[in-house]
Amino acid sequence: MTDVPVGRAFWSDLVRQIAIRTRNHDDAEDLLHSAYLRLVRYQVQKPVDNVPAFLVKTALNLNVDNCRRLRAHNSAAPFPQLEDSAPLQDEVVAARVRLMRVKAGLEKLPPRTREILLMHRLNNLTYSEIASRLGISSSAVEKHIAKAAVFLAKWIEGW
Repeated sequence: MTDVPVGRAFWSDLVRQIAIRTRNHDDAEDLLHSAYLRLVRYQVQKPVDNVPAFLVKTALNLNVDNCRRLRAHNSAAPFPQLEDSAPLQDEVVAARVRLMRVKAGLEKLPPRTREILLMHRLNNLTYSEIASRLGISSSAVEKHIAKAAVFLAKWIEGW
């Protein structure tokens, strides 16, 4: 069994080489440690002529194996990772409070303004469609909607 140089400078140089080649400075030391354990087991059966090359190559191979294992694990998950897009309970409560506030604001609007706003927002009618149904000008519809929007913005301010 050949002697393996295990000085600090030798070890640091190998860690640096592995980190550069794998572009992973965080795992370089762990990879080298695992490679060293494999070297010790391998040398029981065969001598190793170039220990530094063996260690670096083994560490790189271990890194490739780790990446493949991680990729296989992520792609073959038994259940797909589903995100729960449902709002949190406190968000639901806050939305309900805001909705009640808007409903109360709608009740404060003059009936004609409220009717025009709801026709536009709920029924998706254009200004000209609302104008023809109610027998008023498109400009009047526009003014009613603007008036309602300004009032409601002030009404729900701070909520």
